Amino acid sequence: MSASRNGDARRGDLPSAIPGSAKSKTSERRRELQRKAVGDKMKKLVLLLVISQTVFTRQLFAQEAVESKADKGERHEFVIANFKTESGVVLPQARVVYGTYGKLNAAKDNVVLLPSHYMANFHGYEWLIGADKALDPAKLFLVATELFGNGNSSSPSNTPEPFHGPRFPVTTIRDNVEAVHRLLTEELKITHLWAIVGFSMGAQQAFQWAVSYPAFADRIVATSGTAKTYGHGTVRLESEITALTTDPVFANGDYKEQPKKGIEAFAIVWTAWLFSQEWWRKEMWREGAKPGTTFESFVNDLKTDFIPGADANNLILQMRTWEKHDVGTTPGFGGDVEKALGSIKAPFLYMPSETDLYFPVGDAKYEAGLMKTVTLMPIPSLWGHPAGAAADPADAKFLNENIGKFIAAKN
Repeated sequence: MSASRNGDARRGDLPSAIPGSAKSKTSERRRELQRKAVGDKMKKLVLLLVISQTVFTRQLFAQEAVESKADKGERHEFVIANFKTESGVVLPQARVVYGTYGKLNAAKDNVVLLPSHYMANFHGYEWLIGADKALDPAKLFLVATELFGNGNSSSPSNTPEPFHGPRFPVTTIRDNVEAVHRLLTEELKITHLWAIVGFSMGAQQAFQWAVSYPAFADRIVATSGTAKTYGHGTVRLESEITALTTDPVFANGDYKEQPKKGIEAFAIVWTAWLFSQEWWRKEMWREGAKPGTTFESFVNDLKTDFIPGADANNLILQMRTWEKHDVGTTPGFGGDVEKALGSIKAPFLYMPSETDLYFPVGDAKYEAGLMKTVTLMPIPSLWGHPAGAAADPADAKFLNENIGKFIAAKN
């Protein structure tokens, strides 16, 4: 082996620099700088990750807050000065409470109106609202209004004298429609609706919208409600008002405390009409009931806690509103319900419950025969009146599927 080859071999076995030499110090300095550079990069990377995570978390929370608001609705109030009711009484202030879900688009053409039912607040349609339901708040702007007399909107219980308690004027379905029309056009600047969907007294409002403002909505849906309260319905409502007012504590509406016995009597009469006879015979009240629930305890719960916190005068006012409902008395129709129904122009999905005792399916069939743009689709349910508000999972599926298809087929 040559000396040069041996020398190369030996150099390969030795360190690249002798400790303490100038070359060694230079190498160590270079490695130190490299370690520092790597450390600085790691610090920047960690900082970037922390900032990114913080921003992402904030965006996530913000998105969740928006989604939560969209799912649960946002409460608003609209106040009308000197609101003249059909009875001629002028309320110095008429307040309409409403909730909104989703976002109004720039064209303002994605609006669906959801008018409330008896003693309900604006959350009463959440069985219909959601990404997997008929009304998706990611696409639609939903306006859910509350009727006069529910305790939130102007009511006997929250209006000062001279209109407090029993002195509050009887408001009609048309009064409520007029107030909401002003809410939409004056406050929200909305002049047209994608659709109106109403259950029960909300269905009554849907019919009145169709007659009073025939071109205001592209499509209308009414579940468990009719265009007029016929004699049978008025007798039922009067029986419930009578049951409530016979309590001496009621004192003609100027009570010092809620007439508990009267409200319980009202509730038990109301309950007798709520579900179908077959629903009771098949003991369908057991569905979803807590273990140990008996027939007696179930009925007693309805009797003593039917509408928690309800005020007696409010209960009566909305029953009077219900009684007076008749699209035939809309100005221009002379009390002719058949003529009024024949004037409806918007495509109309009419969904009575097959077993409703409040609004019998026979009344719905009669009315549908007078309408030119109607699709009559009875809800196949034993749940009586509440079937129109998805009282049962099968009802919820039927309603969401068919209402969703109907409003999606907008002209």
